[in-house]
Amino acid sequence: MNFTQIWQILFYVFCLITLIQLFYYLFFFIRLAFYNPKPRSVSQTHPVSVIICARDEAANLAKNLPGALVQQYRTTHEVIVVDDNSFDDTKYLLEEYQKTYRQLQFVHLKQEAKLIPGKKFPLSIGIKTAKHEIVLLTDADCVPASELWIDKMQQTYDEKTEIVLGYGAYHKKPGLLNKMVRWETFHTALQYFSYALAGTTYMGVGRNLSYKKTIFYRHKGFSAHNNIPSGDDDLFINMAATKTNTKINIDKETFTLSEPPKTWAGWIRQKNRHYSTGKYYKPLHKFLLGLYTLSHFLFYPLLVASIVMYSWQLALIVFSIRFVVQAIILYPCLKKLNEQAMYPWFLFIDIGMFFYYLIFAASVFKKPKKAWK
Repeated sequence: MNFTQIWQILFYVFCLITLIQLFYYLFFFIRLAFYNPKPRSVSQTHPVSVIICARDEAANLAKNLPGALVQQYRTTHEVIVVDDNSFDDTKYLLEEYQKTYRQLQFVHLKQEAKLIPGKKFPLSIGIKTAKHEIVLLTDADCVPASELWIDKMQQTYDEKTEIVLGYGAYHKKPGLLNKMVRWETFHTALQYFSYALAGTTYMGVGRNLSYKKTIFYRHKGFSAHNNIPSGDDDLFINMAATKTNTKINIDKETFTLSEPPKTWAGWIRQKNRHYSTGKYYKPLHKFLLGLYTLSHFLFYPLLVASIVMYSWQLALIVFSIRFVVQAIILYPCLKKLNEQAMYPWFLFIDIGMFFYYLIFAASVFKKPKKAWK
């Protein structure tokens, strides 16, 4: 076999990788691009319990908790804050808020659950404390994007629905780090929303997630993965979601907003915690996510090699096909998630994802850290 044949094979591999990428865009991601929820003929309201777990989060609670407490919701609801062994002023802050907001309830945990690391124990206590069937989860560092968050999230439920996936966005700020954080958040949501629309839900994010207590108890809470510090959101949804019991809500008034990481190191630590749970997903989900990541990672190196070593004309034609499909599908997806300002940057950030995968590849094999804060 001569060098010409070797580079020809490499070009064929590049074409195969491109076809795999096109499959994900045209089978999965297109579902979010053209998703339009059917209007409800009858609007229902359900009692809702909002649950927030906090450990030494007094500053974030002072800033964000009022957003959950001033919701315009005409039906019975409560906001439960589980104070997980905080050493700051969380207790006193909650006591002050409760004087004004009667819907606020709180639980103070004074002992660690040593055999259940991470956030799962305080969240389980919050769910068991909740008076209502529908629970709506968010974090202490998140604020609802509108006063209709509770109302519009719970409207997603019908007789078959047990899980509702929402979008947890980050505040827009200047700088490359902020763009990368927001793009990665969008890119993750692009996948889990599209997979859910395809009937193969694999995760949700605890910053904005709702489900019914009955499904929580049916699966015995987090007992199947209590030994894993993270995964109180994605691993539970990975286990409990079916083709018919999950819906998404991408109404902009249902978004939550968080402060983005301020340093590259902080963002890397955050993402390492998330990716360390992916190895526990169902086999089908691991295969689909792994194949997409591998094809995305290989695309640009193979493009460069094909341009330099084989035929730049043919390589650019293949690249252009993928680029056009990306451009058509990504814009409506970005617009739906209120991130259309990043559209002019998508090609540059997409190239940057090659380095992103390099940085976080090792986290897949790392053991999750025990502390959730």
